[in-house]
Amino acid sequence: MNTDTLIFALKLAAAGQLILAVLDLFIGRILGWKEAADKMPLLVREVFQIQGWFIALTLFIFGTLTWRFAAEMAGGAHEFLRWFSTGVGLFWGLRCVMQWTHYSAVHWRGIADRTAFHWIIFLSYAAFTLTYLKAALG
Repeated sequence: MNTDTLIFALKLAAAGQLILAVLDLFIGRILGWKEAADKMPLLVREVFQIQGWFIALTLFIFGTLTWRFAAEMAGGAHEFLRWFSTGVGLFWGLRCVMQWTHYSAVHWRGIADRTAFHWIIFLSYAAFTLTYLKAALG
């Protein structure tokens, strides 16, 4: 992968993470979790909500820094950016593993639109993983 292609892939990953950050703020509404969340004990519900906000903030930071420093990341310009790329690549790599080991297939198997969404999400996360690790390794 040449540098221009890697810069493009990093910008695409950045945009994807920024979109996910915004969507994550509304994930409860999108997936209809209000009734289930209302049944949680207050502390569990509050922790759940705060963790969701912090995941969104983390994705916003990943996306913003990647967008701003894509060229430098692709060129291996600074050791910090190689470490950052490694960290974000591992973050998404672990998320890929969790997609298959944590979520039960009953949520999507046999339901065409959910199966498609499951694969789109997994392949997007895998692309993020490969892009960041490529930037980390040069």
